[in-house]
Amino acid sequence: MSLRVYNTLKGQKEDFKPLEPGKVKMYVCGVTVYDYCHIGHARANIVFDIIYRYLQFAGFDVTYVRNYTDVDDKIIKRANERGISSKELSEEFIRAFDEDMAALGLAVPTHQPKATEYIPQIIEICQKLIDKGLAYASDGDVYYRVGKFPDYLKLSGRNMDEMQAGARIAPGEQKHDPMDFALWKAAKPDEPKWESPWGPGRPGWHIECSAMSSALLGETFDIHGGGRDLIFPHHENEIAQSEGASGKPFVNYWLHNGFVNINQEKMSKSLGNFFTIRDILKRYNPEVLRFFILSAHYRSPIDFSDQNLIDAENGLRRFYEALDSGYEAIDGAQGTTPAEDGALLETQFKAAMDDDFNSALAIGHLFDAVRTVNRLVATKKFRKKPELVATVADLLQKIRTLGEVLGILQSDPAAWLNQQKKAGLVDLGLKEADIEAAIEARLQARKDKDYARGDEIRDELEARGILLLDTAKGTTWKLK
Repeated sequence: MSLRVYNTLKGQKEDFKPLEPGKVKMYVCGVTVYDYCHIGHARANIVFDIIYRYLQFAGFDVTYVRNYTDVDDKIIKRANERGISSKELSEEFIRAFDEDMAALGLAVPTHQPKATEYIPQIIEICQKLIDKGLAYASDGDVYYRVGKFPDYLKLSGRNMDEMQAGARIAPGEQKHDPMDFALWKAAKPDEPKWESPWGPGRPGWHIECSAMSSALLGETFDIHGGGRDLIFPHHENEIAQSEGASGKPFVNYWLHNGFVNINQEKMSKSLGNFFTIRDILKRYNPEVLRFFILSAHYRSPIDFSDQNLIDAENGLRRFYEALDSGYEAIDGAQGTTPAEDGALLETQFKAAMDDDFNSALAIGHLFDAVRTVNRLVATKKFRKKPELVATVADLLQKIRTLGEVLGILQSDPAAWLNQQKKAGLVDLGLKEADIEAAIEARLQARKDKDYARGDEIRDELEARGILLLDTAKGTTWKLK
């Protein structure tokens, strides 16, 4: 099966055919760096990290560009409130963004340009658009003439007449038509500014991405990505200004991830349901958040809640428990030729990801493999059956390899489980010494043939979220 992707521009899935065989050029809109990143940023960046990883796994040479918007109204406002420069503020939150993405296990893109590094290219595009009659200067500002671009709204599918009916020119704007948008803004007091043919000023938001993407990827490239909230006006305006300037198609495939809801409501600071990545990582392992996001198709809305994160944590724990017990079971055992389970798993995984990067289905296939591992390891006299040993070893290797494509299951299983157990004890208000003491008390009760007391201790621990496991090597425990 060849890779198929859902192209927002066409409103359907299409076979993916890059401009240059074997190579992919991809641009994803980054963050405006004026505050800490929230759960919506986490989803968008994890989604396109997975797409980047899978394209590489599929054999493509990928050039991945993700930008920083480091000049913007919000940045200027926040910097003035704090009495620092816009550059100081933006650099602070670029560092914070990089820390958050590293914590979430994201691969570093090929290029991470800053808008302020591309002022000459921005000015050049503005001038091209003016020369073509697609833009005009007005009292130090430069605006794009939307009415001169016939394909405007082709990405979002909105109705121009309806848009025009509701459009207004805001106070202070010098544009000719309410639908026109700013490419360059004249300088105001206490704002960063650069010299231009229209006087000192700074770029508008939309033109930044056109300049950075064309400089690093060319005037036409393969994939442009971002959240659904960027389709209009940001991506629509990028198309207008880029295609207006170059006269060429801008992007062949537009990919957009779905929204994040909080407890089935739209995330909003005004509703008090706004969570930063840092808030979440104080309570959950970063891999749990990543696993949660991957457990839904990237285009679908996803509901963020404590219960859904707990479910993701439990699902991830099942993976690591299977890996841990599987590695222990095959340690030192002799294997021969494995069955076809590992090859089948890889085929199923690729088929899922080739169908518009369906990570949820891919994880489902990994779960099936985990169940197979658990079933085989539980086979009587498992270690004396070389084919089963080889099959488990092959499946474990495939689970780890395919997990790496998704950015999960790369930790040492025993260490991961131990860390989760310790974190879980803190949440339960228990100490490891308390559990060990209870296990010893239960062992003594059983030695004394006081089985009722032994069962009572086990039930008391289970009621507090601890499950006891009796094994050939003794009693261990795990979180319920």
